[in-house]
This record gives sequence, structure tokens and C-alpha cells, in this order.
Amino acid sequence: MSGVFTTRFAPSPTGRLHLGHAYSALMAFDAARAEGGKFLLRFEDIDTGRVRDEYYAAIEEDLHWLGITWDEEPIRQSERFDIYAKALEDLRAGDVVYPCFCTRKDIATEIAASASAPHGPDGPLYPGTCRRLDAGERAHRLANEPHAWRIDMTRAAALTGPLYWTDAEAGEVEAQPEIHGDVVLARKDVPTSYHLAVTIDDAAQGITDVIRGSDLIAATHVHRLLQHLLDLPVPRYRHHELIADETGKRLAKRDDARSLAALRDAGWSGEKVAEMLKGDGVGLAAGLQSKRG
Repeated sequence: MSGVFTTRFAPSPTGRLHLGHAYSALMAFDAARAEGGKFLLRFEDIDTGRVRDEYYAAIEEDLHWLGITWDEEPIRQSERFDIYAKALEDLRAGDVVYPCFCTRKDIATEIAASASAPHGPDGPLYPGTCRRLDAGERAHRLANEPHAWRIDMTRAAALTGPLYWTDAEAGEVEAQPEIHGDVVLARKDVPTSYHLAVTIDDAAQGITDVIRGSDLIAATHVHRLLQHLLDLPVPRYRHHELIADETGKRLAKRDDARSLAALRDAGWSGEKVAEMLKGDGVGLAAGLQSKRG
């Protein structure tokens, strides 16, 4: 991977940042500064039904409180739908995606009727219903029904052959995108998906090093496949451990007591929180909100 060492933090403006976000942002920020590189901010806001305007500024406020700055104007995925649509057209031209007309109920019914539905990292895999449609029915339904776009995973993986990425923790990793089945690349209500948008944006922003939580290791298999299909550069990866609460459960945005705003209101300084996250890291969250910094 050539170019200036560049990392990013890519939150969704659907809630306040918590300690897990802070830990990941600090890791990426510190790595960029240690290398004399760039740290970028990107808002992953394609889930327009859950996004709230006030959270854009709130996220920036939380990051500044931690001492984190960024080197370019933040980008918003919601302003880049035309770019994702062009990438989808390229995949359609390569005959590696197909339209899917199924509802969630349709998919659940077919899975329930299967004696042994295969499972992936996120649960039962899509059974391939719409992949089996003939050209005539597909064309008719395209003209008359809302639809998503799914990747034909078997075909795509056969075209690419073996693929690999480098992970700072695991070393060389062979991509196994087929564990996800025919994932959605563009939704019925939004002309992209997390997988497609993040892959395109990492390339567009010149990200050389993706530093993110270990909960996204499985997604990297899909991203590596898309990088090859769209002729995009392959960044280095580091998937770090997750911040957990006192029960060992990963933090979520509903954990208001561990939000950075709650810690700030409780009297903590951003400098102290950042210092403790860098020193203690994983497992820090338990009991933190009851102290003063």
C-alpha cells in the first residue's frame, strides 16, 4: 500500500459516542499522528431513517473533547449516493449482482421451510430465491416492483479466485466472502449498503490503514472481494478488541451511562478519559461513570 499513512473514524450519526467509539477513534488518530500521516472523519449516514441532524455536531464535539482533530473536511455518505450507484452499475455490467424482490417475511418463510438453512456470521443466509429467476420474470418484476441488489457470491468468488488481506493482529488472512452468502449491496430504500459504501469511500479517501473493532472482521471478507471486483486498492487492517461493560458485553449506543456526554456531565475531562483509554483500554468501561476525572 503506497501513499501517505491515512486512517479514518467513521461513526453513524444515530446517537452519542460511547467509550467503545472513543477507544477506536483514539487508536486510529494516534496511529496517524505517530506516522506523520492523516486522520479523517467520515459520517456513515446511509440509514437515513435513524440519522438525526443534531448528532453530526455532537460527534464532532465529543471528538474535540478527547483532543482528536481531523485533517480534511468530513464527508457524508448520504451525499454520495450517485457514486455508489455508479459502482453498482459496474458490478451489474460484470454480471455479479442480481435484483432481489423478496421481503423479510418471504425470506423468513423460505428459511423456515428449509430442513437445514446455512448460517453465516449474521444468522441464516439468504436462500437465493431471486437468483433463480429466469430473465423474463426478472425483467418484468424490475419494471414493476421495488428491489434490492444482491451479489451473486458463488459467481463473484469464482471470478476472483483466492484473495487475501493483511491484518496487524492475524497476519495474512485469506478472504472467505462466501460465508456471508448473497449479501445486499443496495437496499430497496437506499441505493447502497454498508459493504458497498465503506469499500468505495475507503478508496476515495486514500485510507491506507483501516483500524476498527474486531466485530467487523467478518465484514472484511466482503470488502476484500469488492475491492477486487471494482479494481480498488487494498488497505492494511487492524481489528482491535472491543470495550466491554462489567458483564463482558460490548458497549452500544443505548448504554447512556458510558456515553462521552454522560462522562463529561459527571465531571470527567476529555484528557483524563483519553489517557485512561490509552493506558487501560479494553475492560475500562466498568464503573467508570461513577468516578471523577
